[in-house]
Amino acid sequence: MKILNGSELAGYIKERQAREVRSLIQAKGIKPKLAIVQVKDDPVINTYVRLKKAYGADIQIDVDIHFISQVEIAKNLQKLNEDKSVHGIIVQLPLMDTSQTEEIVNMVAPEKDVDALGAQAKFEPATPMAIMWLLSGYNVELNGKQILLVGRGKLVGAPLEKILKASGHKVEVIDRGAKDLGDHTKKADIVITATGSPAILYSDMIKENAVVVDAGVASESGKTVGDLSVDVYEREDLTITPKKGGVGPLTVCALFENTIRAARN
Repeated sequence: MKILNGSELAGYIKERQAREVRSLIQAKGIKPKLAIVQVKDDPVINTYVRLKKAYGADIQIDVDIHFISQVEIAKNLQKLNEDKSVHGIIVQLPLMDTSQTEEIVNMVAPEKDVDALGAQAKFEPATPMAIMWLLSGYNVELNGKQILLVGRGKLVGAPLEKILKASGHKVEVIDRGAKDLGDHTKKADIVITATGSPAILYSDMIKENAVVVDAGVASESGKTVGDLSVDVYEREDLTITPKKGGVGPLTVCALFENTIRAARN
């Protein structure tokens, strides 16, 4: 088994980012700031928000948390859009009322939309960027490979499909509820899953010597889990993300990469 260790790669990226932020502060007097707007009190969300705040502190980026009700979002985002000291803005998903998601993420100024959820965002989405960094960092060959994306969500599947196809790669996308899911996964050389459905993929659904990237995040019995069943990790032939420390750490890196770019711009 070959492990795609995102935490290891993230360490190198974090060191570079810290140098870049120091340079911005010292040479241009710019102290990058990220604002996170959160409306839902959820263990998984709270964990990710804490990780972002800690990461920002490590590389000298201020991270402000705005915990508000959903009815206050429009007014809050308007203030943040106009605040010149704020360089990046995130609307932490999911919202309480998910039907408003598209409308609300498009309220973020495109030049501050570091999560790249709005239609006019100037940046690459963080999780797809993280996945591409991970595959590149471990020299995973994509050319000529059958790539399967499980889930076409707004945060991962849909933007990643666009990125891969733009690079000329052969990509298939299938929804998590498809009855013939296993028929598709067994044919794929590279499986990237991001459904947020615990243990949706089992060992016998994965092709021999496949590359498997689990970008799914869900809460089960108070623990954060991915899309892969535990038996997948018993396979010695796979190249795979670990249960923890795969895509997640690099997603945080990618988010702050966009924030640094926004501050520099």
